[in-house]
Amino acid sequence: MRLSATEAYEKYADRVFAAAFAVCRDRADADDVTQDTFTRYIARDQQYESEEHIKAWLLRVAVNRARDLTRAFWRKNRAPWEDHVAELAFEEPADSRLFAAVMSLPERYRTAIHLFYYEDWTIAQIASALHAREGTVKSWLSRGRKLLKNILMEEWDDDE
Repeated sequence: MRLSATEAYEKYADRVFAAAFAVCRDRADADDVTQDTFTRYIARDQQYESEEHIKAWLLRVAVNRARDLTRAFWRKNRAPWEDHVAELAFEEPADSRLFAAVMSLPERYRTAIHLFYYEDWTIAQIASALHAREGTVKSWLSRGRKLLKNILMEEWDDDE
């Protein structure tokens, strides 16, 4: 099975962008990663088992490419992600606070939480994509949740 580039883009571009943004925390870089991911999809003449396999492949490429970008030397001298939050649209103010809390997490926790909760990936799928053991992914999710709880509780206490 293979979707046309247009079909794949229409179905998965938002998810690829979100996964890339979760890793690189920069809108322009996430756009670049999204473009690069679909360019690689077009260039790779391969049949996939299902649409789920296509989605998984696209997200894995996006996460890996975003990680490559974050390690680049020039990236260390860029503006922080907080400068770009105003450009993103949120339906509820609470969504903005949750997003900021998730983005404040270390990369491994942030990426695991994004793939698990926003992309509905299983722990096995995340482990495969991130080249980690399932137990490690479970630890990342547990620790990430704990950090999120602490961040959000502090914020809630400050509001009172």
